[in-house]
Amino acid sequence: MKSNPGVTVFIPVYNEEDLLVKNTLLLLDFLDRLDMPHEVILGSNGSVDDTVDLARELSKRYGPVRFFHIAFKGVGRAFKEGIRMSAYERIVTVDMDLSIALDFIPEACRLLDYSDIVIGSKITGKQQRSWIRMAASNIFISLAGRFLNINYHDYSIAAKGYRKGLLEKYFNYIDDHTFYVVEIVQRASRNGCRILEVPVNCMDMRESRFNLIHEGVYKFGHLFRLWLKTRKTKS
Repeated sequence: MKSNPGVTVFIPVYNEEDLLVKNTLLLLDFLDRLDMPHEVILGSNGSVDDTVDLARELSKRYGPVRFFHIAFKGVGRAFKEGIRMSAYERIVTVDMDLSIALDFIPEACRLLDYSDIVIGSKITGKQQRSWIRMAASNIFISLAGRFLNINYHDYSIAAKGYRKGLLEKYFNYIDDHTFYVVEIVQRASRNGCRILEVPVNCMDMRESRFNLIHEGVYKFGHLFRLWLKTRKTKS
């Protein structure tokens, strides 16, 4: 399965002017020390602060940085564009706050040489997050396991590694928002793809970029719809 040796690191960004430059440079320094071809794709979705101008300047100044801006907010919408743009077969996603320990990136690259998806799990690692976010995640993960028969421990956007070929196969199932990780993992698991899960360390005490009530209704609603769709397929 091993192919071109590089990695695309994709970061969805929304109003990240305070962190964008500092953390992009930290990430570039880390990737340079890995001694492998790499690129960083910054995908602005709906940003209305100085994120767009700062990211555009970074892409002009630093060769590995690529940038695009979509007028409407939507992580999945941005992820699809990132897949289209990516130069490498291995795609790893992180958040702009770099709240997941960066050692996940080389570990995911190594594992993607003989797997299709690598899931970075905060629950099986160490996490410092607000209790309400951890509680909501735990409930969602438990229900996903019960409804969809996928027994992994993290379906968040960050700390995921994918083979580009697999993402292209499931491209039409990537929704515009945040449920696409569940959909991809569920379909890949059902189709016998190799999925590996590794613990990650996470320190994320800042306020969520999402409205937690709206995000909860959206995710739990989509989980129920996917469960219904799966039941109809089996019957």
